[in-house]
Amino acid sequence: MSYTYVHFSNVNSISSFLTFYNILHSLYNYFSFHHFFFSILTLIMFHEREFISIIILFMIAFCFLPSSTADTDAQILVNFKSFLSNADALNNWSNDSINVCTWTGLICINQTILHGLRLENMGLSGTINVDILMKLSNLKSFSVINNNFEGTMPSFNKIVGLRALFLTKNKFSGEIPDDAFEGLRWLKRVFLAENGFKGHIPKSLAQLPRLYDIDLHGNSFDGNIPDFLQSGFRVFNLSNNQLEGAIPEGLRNEDPSVFAGNKGLCGKPLEQPCSESHSAPREEENEKEPKKRHVLISIIAFVVVLILASILALLFIRYRRKKAAEKSIWNMENAQSQSHNTNTSTASTSEAKSIVVESKKNKDEDLNFVTNERVEFDLQDLLRASAEVLGSGSFGSTYKAMVLTGPVVVVKRFKHMNKVGKKEFYDHMRRLGRLTHPNLLPLVAFYYGKDEKLLIHDFAENGSLASHLHGRHCELDWATRLKIIKGVARGLAYLYREFPDEKLPHGHLKSSNVVLDHSFEPFLTEYGLVEVTDLNHAQQFMVGYKSPEVSQHEGPSEKSDVWCLGILILELLTGKFPANYLRHGKGANEDLAMWVESIVRDGWSGEVLDKSIGGGSRGEEGEMLKLLRIGMSCCEWSLENRLGWKEAVAKIEELKEMDHVGVGGGVQSQDSDLSL
Repeated sequence: MSYTYVHFSNVNSISSFLTFYNILHSLYNYFSFHHFFFSILTLIMFHEREFISIIILFMIAFCFLPSSTADTDAQILVNFKSFLSNADALNNWSNDSINVCTWTGLICINQTILHGLRLENMGLSGTINVDILMKLSNLKSFSVINNNFEGTMPSFNKIVGLRALFLTKNKFSGEIPDDAFEGLRWLKRVFLAENGFKGHIPKSLAQLPRLYDIDLHGNSFDGNIPDFLQSGFRVFNLSNNQLEGAIPEGLRNEDPSVFAGNKGLCGKPLEQPCSESHSAPREEENEKEPKKRHVLISIIAFVVVLILASILALLFIRYRRKKAAEKSIWNMENAQSQSHNTNTSTASTSEAKSIVVESKKNKDEDLNFVTNERVEFDLQDLLRASAEVLGSGSFGSTYKAMVLTGPVVVVKRFKHMNKVGKKEFYDHMRRLGRLTHPNLLPLVAFYYGKDEKLLIHDFAENGSLASHLHGRHCELDWATRLKIIKGVARGLAYLYREFPDEKLPHGHLKSSNVVLDHSFEPFLTEYGLVEVTDLNHAQQFMVGYKSPEVSQHEGPSEKSDVWCLGILILELLTGKFPANYLRHGKGANEDLAMWVESIVRDGWSGEVLDKSIGGGSRGEEGEMLKLLRIGMSCCEWSLENRLGWKEAVAKIEELKEMDHVGVGGGVQSQDSDLSL
């Protein structure tokens, strides 16, 4: 199996330069630390005139340098703790511990990489020593909610990789400098509520490029609300402060409650109109801001061009050549995959490819996480991840992405999801993100682009059900298949209950959209996407539109997903792949109907069952035939005769691993007692 590292089309020459600069900066710090040793080496080299001798001396010296002089995470944290008071909750912070991820209040990735500090509700006070914290190279999140810290806000802008900052419910006070958040270009979440901060809201906070959560309520901030660079915040609250003046235009779509308790505010969305005296200061301020920004940009541009013009030009030329070559390779691979892999959506592949995001160079575009409980990574992390193609079809492509500092995830890429606008798409994705069921693969995050969308899920170790049923060797016994179909039925029942008004709560139920974890527990994927998928594309490719009623009545019914469940049951029992799903167009075609009717003509005999299930007992075969009858009842062409979802699920739940007729207390399926 081979892998390739992903490169995306929206990486630019500036990011390449910054990477190069960081490497030089690190080397500078390293060699400065060993200044004395290199001074001696320089004297030796000055008196040695032979080039070979110089190289040998340098290599020997470099090899015998200490491999690391930096403190360990444990030493850094213990040092940080020494500045805290009332730190009894952190008693297990000790240099004697081998793995800091077992310490109280630490957030780690895979129990190995320190990601954040969550020191909440501990009664802590004392000093937050940022100079010590900045030595934690992977620190991304810092939270001290509901403690007793006092004084001005520490200089968190020294921790340049910080993504989330939670200081709510402490005793911080004083003004926050305007530059307090400068340089924190990755910061997404800022919670400073219920403290004693005063003065203006820092302009550097409003200019954060990736900010989508901000909560400043319950302080004493005054003056005008600055113009925020972002809009459409996930969390936004400025209530109960002393703010005044007109609300900026970019915030007029927020709920009025987020501005409550600020008697001096006016303008939409509040009912209090603004007078001319309120709007004049903001207009004057808006005129000054561009001038300052232009002067600053001019100075920075002059210095950069004067010192680094040649380096930037070289990097830019190399970048363009590299991207042109990668684009050519991608186009060739994509053309080959479309012409030779029409059935790749039903089986996984180990071929490695690049995920290409067709961005319109919108710097504000980023991943949107649907829950706060997950370790977050951004789009750039995903861009740098290595990727493996799991499937590619007409409905979309699926990749396994290994994020360097995060989990292994599955990325589903769609190009035909323009049925609704951006706001409706965001709302629907967040609704899907709130779904929780043991047999649904949860949505972790999503990306919204004009031409394509990305959905990010957790990775299931055992791949899709289709890959097991139609691979070279199927090793699914009856107990495992029964466990799978029960889990599928429960997940589908949950979708029916959560989307009672939807005719197709799943819409694309098939074996390649059922994935299995290490214990073969099933998870449904690609559910609830009918609402956001282009209608013509859905009619052509989504299996919910291949039920008989689509041909008969030009539209799906609430029993269309039950039809798909029936086809899945027959596929699970017979081992036959319903190849006609691959044909484009609405409604079930004649060949698919003949495949179903052929099972009827066999009289439900054991001959129709998949041989790879194994030679089970008569009790097992009896339960298999019961499931076969359920599948046939789900595939009735007549809607009146077809089972409803509640009846189908109830009948499936009654099945056992073995049919012990007349035997009390017989062996049942280990999950037969599970509730929906």
